[in-house]
Amino acid sequence: MSGARTDTLAHLRGHIERMESHGDAQAKDRLPRVALGHAEADAALQGGLALGALHEVFAEGRQGAAATGFIAGLARRVSMLRPLLWVRQDFAQMETGALDMSGWAELGLDPRLVVTVRAPDGDTALRIAADALACDALGTVVLEVWGEARQLDLVASRRLTLAARASGVTGLLLRMAAVPSPSTAETRWIVRSAHSPPALPWQAWGAPALDAQLVRNRHGPNGHWIMEWKCDECLFREAPHSQPVAAAAVHRSPAARPRAQRRAG
Repeated sequence: MSGARTDTLAHLRGHIERMESHGDAQAKDRLPRVALGHAEADAALQGGLALGALHEVFAEGRQGAAATGFIAGLARRVSMLRPLLWVRQDFAQMETGALDMSGWAELGLDPRLVVTVRAPDGDTALRIAADALACDALGTVVLEVWGEARQLDLVASRRLTLAARASGVTGLLLRMAAVPSPSTAETRWIVRSAHSPPALPWQAWGAPALDAQLVRNRHGPNGHWIMEWKCDECLFREAPHSQPVAAAAVHRSPAARPRAQRRAG
C-alpha cells in the first residue's frame, strides 16, 4: 500500500513539474519586462527584468547595504510611480538598521511612495508579502528576511510566484545572511559593493557602484557586471571603471601629494 502511494505521489509531482515547465515557457512570452539601463544585463534578461514575477537578491557577509541599494534600484525601475511595500522581519532591522528615507531620496527615489511593514518573525513576514502581492494597486513588494528561514521553501516560493503572476505585481526577495536554495524565482542575484571613483576632481565620491552577479536566469544566460546607479536618471549603467581603482586623496591639493609622498619615503 505504501509503495502504491509513493508511486502515485511521484506521478503527481512529475505531472505538476511538466505543467509548471509548460507554464514557464508561456510566461517567457507574456511577461512584460522593464530595462534596467545596463545594456549587457538587459540583453541577458531578454530585454529587462520580468514584471509580475519573483526575483531574489542575496547579500554576502557585510554587504547588506549594497544589496538593499540594489533592491531599491530594481524597485524603482519596475514600480515606476506606483507604491512600494517593503516588508521587513524585525530581526533584519535589528541587524542592518532601519531604512533611511533621506538616503532613499538621495538615490533619486520618492519616499512618499514607500510603505514599510515590520513583522515579528519570518512566518508573519511571508504571509504579509503573499497577501500584498495579490493587491494590483502596488508596483512592487519587497520581502526582507534574515538568516536561513526554513519557511521560505519551494512551496512558499511557488505561492509568491503565483500571486505575482496573477496580479502583475513584482516580488523582490531580499535575503541577508542566507544561502541560496531551490525556488521558483525568475532571477537570483548576489550583490556586493564596488569601488566608486570620483566623477569629477572636486567630488569626494561618484555614483553608487555595485558588483552584481546574476547566478540564476530562467530564460537566459547568467552574468557578472559592475553597475552604477544613476540617481538623476534612476537607472543602472555600466561603470566606467570595471576594476578597483585607488581613490585620490581629497583633503590635499595635487601639488601637495608628491611632497607628502617624498617625506613619507
